[in-house]
Amino acid sequence: MIVILKHSTTEEKRNQLISWLKRQGVDVHVSVGEYQTVLGMVGNTDMIDKELVASLDIVDSVKVVTDPFKCCNRKFHPDDSVISVGDVKIGGGNFCMIAGPCSVESEEQIVSVAKSVKAAGAGLLRGGAFKPRTSPYDFQGLKATGLELLKIARQETGLPIVTEVMGTADLHLFEDVDLIQIGARNMQNYDLLREVGKMGKPVLLKRGLANTIKELLMSAEYIMAGGSEDVILCERGIRTFDDYTRNTLDLAVVPVLHELTHLPVIVDPSHATGLARLVRPMALAAAVCGSDGLIIEVHNDPMHALCDGAQSLLPEDYAKLAEEVRKVREVAVR
Repeated sequence: MIVILKHSTTEEKRNQLISWLKRQGVDVHVSVGEYQTVLGMVGNTDMIDKELVASLDIVDSVKVVTDPFKCCNRKFHPDDSVISVGDVKIGGGNFCMIAGPCSVESEEQIVSVAKSVKAAGAGLLRGGAFKPRTSPYDFQGLKATGLELLKIARQETGLPIVTEVMGTADLHLFEDVDLIQIGARNMQNYDLLREVGKMGKPVLLKRGLANTIKELLMSAEYIMAGGSEDVILCERGIRTFDDYTRNTLDLAVVPVLHELTHLPVIVDPSHATGLARLVRPMALAAAVCGSDGLIIEVHNDPMHALCDGAQSLLPEDYAKLAEEVRKVREVAVR
């Protein structure tokens, strides 16, 4: 249930209503917009007298929301959320480029790539320290050492870092990570989602390999219900019958998600296609269709990369793409 307050409502009367609603046993999420304030109730609202609430002089209307996702629902929060990661803003018209290697391999590698992508205009540095791999014999990442190397790259460049956590046992290592990533394989690891939410840090949530839009939003709901409202959704391709590309990039999900949720939506064309030559056209298409950012894999030596070299761009190719994205967005957002 949501309660839309009249524009003239004072803060004192709004707080009085919020206190009363909480005494009815529900959580209240407040969204203050330019033209209206929305109170979103999460919990069992059956005991609340909706007609009584609607009759209050400060209430414009009361609506029942049947969608299972509440906190991330645009009905609860009509305005776009703007997520801050360090000094970088994502969403609400703020477009962010995230770039870096699939895996952190050495200090020289991650610092070199970090300097290159920053020079090309990237706002955040990505890099995998813990790597979920299909084969147990593939490179699994440098783990805690990789996290320390990412911090060195951050110190060298000033770029906030984003990296993936794979399990609750490792969360204590991520206290100093700027943006915590939940990978596609863990999108429905609800214990992990809850615990990450409790950390109160910004979270990048990737869509699962075979998950629906509703399931993605429900996973975001777990994080937000845990305590973190700063969630960024990521479309990274889904598994379909076609196997020519690594996955099928579902760009239609971007405008659909913008209709359903206030959370920012970014696109990962690297994991979606698995082929470096396809990253550019898909990145440009994602920029045009309304995404709030891109996360792209960049490696200084893709031929010898320990992970996903086939989908990684050289730094000079990333710089060209970043400039093209900026030009495309100048036209697309008019």
